[in-house]
Parts: sequence; structure tokens; C-alpha cells
Amino acid sequence: MSVESELPDSRKGEELVESSITEIAATTRGRSDRLEIPESVRPIRIDQHQLIVIGLVHVLAFLAFIPWFYSFTGVVMGVASIFLFALMGINIGYHRLLTHRGFSCPKWLEHTLALLGLCMLQGSPARWVAIHRLHHKHADKQPDPHTPSVSAFWGHVGWVFLRNREFYEVGNFEVYARDLLRDPFYARLEREFLWFWIYFLHAVLWLVGGCTIGWCRTGTFAGSIQLGCSLLVWAVFVRTVFVWHSTWAVNSISHLWGYRNYKTTDNSRNNWFVNLLAHGEGWHNNHHAEQVSASHGHLWYEFDLSWWVIRGLECVGLAKNVVRPRCWTAPDSAQQSAPPLP
Repeated sequence: MSVESELPDSRKGEELVESSITEIAATTRGRSDRLEIPESVRPIRIDQHQLIVIGLVHVLAFLAFIPWFYSFTGVVMGVASIFLFALMGINIGYHRLLTHRGFSCPKWLEHTLALLGLCMLQGSPARWVAIHRLHHKHADKQPDPHTPSVSAFWGHVGWVFLRNREFYEVGNFEVYARDLLRDPFYARLEREFLWFWIYFLHAVLWLVGGCTIGWCRTGTFAGSIQLGCSLLVWAVFVRTVFVWHSTWAVNSISHLWGYRNYKTTDNSRNNWFVNLLAHGEGWHNNHHAEQVSASHGHLWYEFDLSWWVIRGLECVGLAKNVVRPRCWTAPDSAQQSAPPLP
């Protein structure tokens, strides 16, 4: 989620953020269990668009604390939209389908899931996939773009605010997301920031839809605007911020705290709290051990909602070639070293 053109200079704010990042990185130097920020981030340069957009959406989300923006419909639609756009779009679409190819499905469904993921403002599918594959290749090593081995803050959100050359060089997209860019649908999304405008359009649709429902309910202009704004705040801004932090928590918390079923070469952990926030993504040690598996829950008590949705798609014939964990056919594989990745 970034734009190439420059914004007007704001050196004071940039210097403040840069100073904070530098201090955080400096506190980790000289400690054997800590890493410095990736070399691809140096020299440090603030991604002003990321800073402005993420900050603005957070501010708009805080409108939820103003009573005028509250409505029962807005809250319900906000919760429902988490399942629609985060679970279906990010977890199943961006992550388990596009990044790891844990299953296959018809192109119309794949593209629909990708469009739902775009409505979470986490960047284009190709960029998201490239960053995530880069993470797996160098998990908790210095090139890892968001390892909390630098610091918990860096792993959670600090990495988002600095320009990383790995995210902008076309060559890296060719290496890490070549399979996606062969599809004209995904290649087109990279042009003229079409993915960003899709997010903007979906926000407008929520506003217009809410205004229409409000007019039908109340027959007044005030009632129409109030419900429209309520849906915009709860079903777009609050939902976006909640899912951002849920996704970032997988990068940070799930590499710091939790239990391990597998002896992987990274610090991945299974974390119940993150799992509840992210609908199955919290079984992160399992995922790092078997990246292609469509189910991140490997043991009977590791509930994975995203897996059960994929299983449902499989039952109706919309998901095929579904990859299951090895331990389901070889129960003794848990607690062993991670098997070679396909």
C-alpha cells in the first residue's frame, strides 16, 4: 500500500519518525539475540504515503467513539465485513490461495477473493504475495522484512513506515510473484494504483448503501446521512484498522509468544490470542513448518475457521487439490523437525 509520487515536504514529522525508528534499532545493536533492520531499508527513508494513509484511517476509525456515528446496523455490518473481507479476502485469498497455493479454484472465484482482499487496503495481490514469500524465505533472519527479532514494534508496524527497496523493485516482483503477474488481471492491478481506487470505490459504496437504507428507514435527509456515515466508519474504517492490527499481530506476537509443535529454523509460535483475532492464522509455527498446507490447525484443539471455509468450498466442488497437514496421515510428525518444503 504505497504510492510512488512524492508528497509535499514534511521534514519535521519525517525526522521525528525516523528518529524513533533509529532509536529502536539502536537499542538492539550488540545483542546476540537481536537483529538490525534489513539492509534493503538503508538509508532510512520514511514512506510518507504509508504514514499519512495509515494515520488518517486510524483517525477516522476513532470517529466510532462519537455517539452520532453509532448505529446497531453499523456495528453488525462492521463485524460481518471482517469475515467477508479479512477471512475470505486476506486469509483465504491473498494468503492460502495466492501466496502458498494450498488449494486451487476456478479463476472467477480466485479473482473475486483477490478483489475482497483489495478492500482491506493491504496493497496489491502481487505486492502482498511478494512480501510474504520474502518473509518465509528469510524468516527471522536480517532480510526478513518484518521480523520482531529487530524489535516488537518493528515486527508489528514499524517496518510499514520505512521504504524497503525489496518492495519497489520490479525484479523482486518477478522473483517472488511471477506466477501472479503472468495473469493479466493481477498485472493490471499494478498499473495506476488501480488496487487503491478499488478500496476507495468500495468505501463509497458502503456510504451510498448506508444512505439509501437510512432514507428508506427514516425518510429524512438527516437519518440517511447518519446511517451512511455510521456504515462508513464501522464497516470500512474500524474494520480496516482492526484487520491491519490482526494481520500485523501474526508478524509480531506469533514470532514472540506461544508454543511450538515443530522445530523450525525461525521463531514462529502458535498463539491462541492471535488465532482468535485472525481466524486461524495464529497457528503460525504450524504454518511455517508446512507452508503449503491449507489448514494451519494441525491438532484437534487448534480450531482454524479459515480451513473450515476452504473445506466447505471443497465439499461443493469449488476448491480442489486441497493440501492437508502431513501429521494427519503421520501423527508422529508433530514435535519433529519441520519437513522439507515442497
